[in-house]
Amino acid sequence: MQKDFLWGGASAANQIEGGYLAGGKGLTSVDLIPHGEYRREILAGLRHYEDVPEGQFYPSHEAIDFYTHYKEDIALFAEMGFKAYRFSMAWSRVFPTGLEEEPNEEGLQFYENVIDELLKYNIEPIVTINHFDVPKTLIDNYGSWKSREMIALFEKYATVLFKRFKGKVKYWISVNEINMLFHLPFMGAGIYLEEGENREQVLYKAAHHELVASARATKALREIDPDAQMGCMIAAGDYYPYSANPKDIRAAQLANQENFFFIDVQSRGKYPNWTKHKFAEEGIEIGMTEEDEKVLAENTVDYISLSYYSTRTSKAELEPGEATTGNAFVGAVNPYLEKSEWGWAIDPLGMRTTLNTLWERYQKPLFIVENGLGAYDKPEEDGSVHDDYRIDYLKQHIEAFKAAVEIDGIPLLGYTTWGCIDLVSASTGEM
Repeated sequence: MQKDFLWGGASAANQIEGGYLAGGKGLTSVDLIPHGEYRREILAGLRHYEDVPEGQFYPSHEAIDFYTHYKEDIALFAEMGFKAYRFSMAWSRVFPTGLEEEPNEEGLQFYENVIDELLKYNIEPIVTINHFDVPKTLIDNYGSWKSREMIALFEKYATVLFKRFKGKVKYWISVNEINMLFHLPFMGAGIYLEEGENREQVLYKAAHHELVASARATKALREIDPDAQMGCMIAAGDYYPYSANPKDIRAAQLANQENFFFIDVQSRGKYPNWTKHKFAEEGIEIGMTEEDEKVLAENTVDYISLSYYSTRTSKAELEPGEATTGNAFVGAVNPYLEKSEWGWAIDPLGMRTTLNTLWERYQKPLFIVENGLGAYDKPEEDGSVHDDYRIDYLKQHIEAFKAAVEIDGIPLLGYTTWGCIDLVSASTGEM
């Protein structure tokens, strides 16, 4: 591996910070998602966040209180030998409602303190601009990314960050796991699907707004801090066909096509042909303008970042009981792979396969910004946890991407594990 390889860990503001109303911060989408029986329906955009009984527990409100303890936590990262730390900024900590003309100085100062603390230990900050975080006011007023108004508001937010942290942040990521919009719309993008709405119409139009906003942010970054780089991010993991049945192979091809849709636009600068046919056949109107086409074409990303937890398996005709939903992606159970205690397939070789797929498709540097194992850890009497299973998981995945770099010749910027410290699970709300 190259000497400047960025080893480290990753987290998200809404999963570690707490202080959900501290320092002038406004409410954000994740602050509205409770732990418990209503969580999944809200994440999926099928239940409105207000449609729950009183007395729910909202884990993001406190999380691990990184907001107060960031200095101690960053000292721990340094002790672990981190060269990089990937984290996100909460939009509503910088613009509490998203509508303000001027940013919240207290929120900006908090993030500047975090960045300065990282730099003190020679830890490279990798900053995600939007990680499952939409200000509540923008959800209530505009329906979140359903509205084109979001593009300018996101550009304003991103521009403030670029000006404030110019020279301090070299690596930016516009939107975390942007493809999660198609799987858990409220978690991914603050979108609630009203009764009678056409799901495909809503989600593809919202996707278009996010893609244009990302491109406009990329343009702004190049104008403000040309030495910095902008990356996109995908929840990655190739879809395998369940069998040699041509229907399974075609099902996997279609699933991969949809999963790569966002990165096709962010990396290649234009919509793939299949989407144009789909939109025409199904009457989907995304509101594409000539200016949109221009900004997408001229502002592609510098690198592609990814989360990798598992591959997925496609079967054309799923029988009852055959489906699995590891990391929100529905597919068939792969009989050749072990599963985590949450049912996620464990496939280290699949990481190498996925990296090769992304490199062959886009020819841009890659960055693994999430990879890790959820498990029921049992503390010993002295408080220690003997998690040999996690060490083995990480070892196998590190060996896989090392082979991708050293044997397959893939340019890989770094690897940051998820999660490097206790945090609230986005999907289940567990710690």
